[in-house]
Amino acid sequence: MKPIINLKSISEINKFVQQGNINHPLVAVIDFSKVDEYVEEGTRICCDFYSIMFKNYCANGLRYGKQTYDFQEGSLICIAPKQTMTMDNEIEKRDDMMGWGLFFHPDLIRNTSLGLKMKEYTFFSYETSEALHLSEKEKQILYDCILKIQNELQENIDNHSQTLIVSNIELLLNYCSRYYGRQFITRKNSNRDIVTKVEELIKEYFNKNVLKKNGLPTVKYLADAVHLSPNYLTDLLKKETGMNAQDHIHYALIEEAKSILMNTNSSVGEIAYSLGFEYPQYFSKLFKTKTGKTPKEYRNS
Repeated sequence: MKPIINLKSISEINKFVQQGNINHPLVAVIDFSKVDEYVEEGTRICCDFYSIMFKNYCANGLRYGKQTYDFQEGSLICIAPKQTMTMDNEIEKRDDMMGWGLFFHPDLIRNTSLGLKMKEYTFFSYETSEALHLSEKEKQILYDCILKIQNELQENIDNHSQTLIVSNIELLLNYCSRYYGRQFITRKNSNRDIVTKVEELIKEYFNKNVLKKNGLPTVKYLADAVHLSPNYLTDLLKKETGMNAQDHIHYALIEEAKSILMNTNSSVGEIAYSLGFEYPQYFSKLFKTKTGKTPKEYRNS
């Protein structure tokens, strides 16, 4: 396995794609149609900065782990710092080759409102197979944001530079959130199949009576079973049902607890242990949060 190339600074991404000098130490826009993207197959890259990339062609395929993704459909991927990508070689030359990359270091937004909001953009933790597929209109809107950032980078840096650059990055990310919302809607039928599968997985897990030994099923357990990333699954479930993945797990747990409370004489502590809780007080707190009553109050009501 090839060693990982760790790109720590924005200047290093410019050197890696051989696209001249940088205009700003913390942010760069790269025109992929002007870059010779041949990278040795199996090259692994880890960046210390955020990466947002769009291409309408496939020069190098991109993989997270075992997931393979190419850009032939004209799609956008967002990658958080410290995520490792593996490059595959699939050279394709087209007359209409078009692509861009926006790269920005966390230090650019650290003391801004965007820095506080970054955790809300959960699509940075999606797999490449969960990329954003864009319409022609959506491509143009995002590209307009990129052009504004690029134009600002070509100006002399002044007291307004960071504010304007960060504002346009935030605008781009907000559009990405909107378009992912649209993508969830347009894939409603396949999404409903996933919801059904998740509900079946949770029911099956509880029926196995492994809670005491293994604890509650995790979001990762469910995501792996339906071949999605945990964040994508959580967002999908939230869009479809109003409850995220953890909510679905807790709903099944509370229903199981209610059944035990009403049909046995087991103590609250015994019930908590049987449901995989090491400390009964955690079970009681969760139960009251979800039902408005303590387990004892529910049993006596």
